[in-house]
Amino acid sequence: MNPTLKSKIIEVCNQKIQNKGENVGLSFYAFFENKNTQPELLMEAAEWWIKKHQLDHFEKAVKIKAMVASS
Repeated sequence: MNPTLKSKIIEVCNQKIQNKGENVGLSFYAFFENKNTQPELLMEAAEWWIKKHQLDHFEKAVKIKAMVASS
């Protein structure tokens, strides 16, 4: 995984957990703005989320953070 994307995912997960608690869920869209400013990273996140790990649309932030941190 791209180091920039990995860092962004962990940062967003930490923020979501801090703000909303350990049960907060998110989708891979949470790591990007509503504008398509980083299509390559968005596609990498989508492929990692959907193709590689076959995750549901919403997953717990703590789960995603742990998966990304261990990769």
